[in-house]
Amino acid sequence: MKPITLEVIKTYCRFAGTPLEVIPANRGKTDAEALAAALDDQTACVYMEQPNYFGLLEDADTVVEKAHAAGAKLVMGCYPTSLAVLKTPAEYGADAAVGEAQPLGLPLSFGGPYLGYMAVRQENMRRLPGRVVGQTTDKHGNVAYVLTLQAREQHIRREKAGSSICSNEALCALTATIYCAAMGKQGLREVASQCMAKARYAADKISSVKGYCLTYDGVFFNEFVTACPTQPETILSLLAQKGILGGLPLGDKLLWCVTEMNTEAEIDELVAVLKEAAE
Repeated sequence: MKPITLEVIKTYCRFAGTPLEVIPANRGKTDAEALAAALDDQTACVYMEQPNYFGLLEDADTVVEKAHAAGAKLVMGCYPTSLAVLKTPAEYGADAAVGEAQPLGLPLSFGGPYLGYMAVRQENMRRLPGRVVGQTTDKHGNVAYVLTLQAREQHIRREKAGSSICSNEALCALTATIYCAAMGKQGLREVASQCMAKARYAADKISSVKGYCLTYDGVFFNEFVTACPTQPETILSLLAQKGILGGLPLGDKLLWCVTEMNTEAEIDELVAVLKEAAE
């Protein structure tokens, strides 16, 4: 999983007195045997990401099956854009889905403000934090939206309210809602398809440069890891001089990310700089 996500989970677990065990990766994916060995009847929850930190698609069916066999809940962190073409957490059988909704029409803005999302199965809706907006119709038959399941909130449950631990991201949520409505299912699917296709194009082009190769086998969405012929920091410095924001250093490797915003010409320019640096 993403290191920053792990740090947040560690903080929650530390002050709640909840034990936490991190399952190691094997060839870029969750080690299924290590996961099975760690699960027991005391395991409350398993958290996984799809795609994972290295960009690879996990064998989520296996992870979900093992978690549920141990009586644990399964929470899946997902890159929202990918869900337009990949299986959804619900289709995998996950109990909850969480993630960052910044890709849904929100600018990068040097780190915020952003919008997190959380979804659960219907039987767990009353345990959601924050406020829940429901769709209904008004007396004229028009679509309307209302705050629902309010018995969970402060004005009724007081200090026991689940909505006491939320922050207000309504403006960001409205932006994401408008983006999704404007794009529609087909538009979102097109964005996701472009992410995958351009990432594959970039991976092939970068791997053709001497000293670079994909580190892990397997299917990826829009991120991938490569080996480098020299220190990643040196490569990133050269790219920065050309006005190109490179990948994320992972030791002696680089984690690359490609989105629908990147053109083939930009990818070709990146590869040209890498070739120049490798000579």
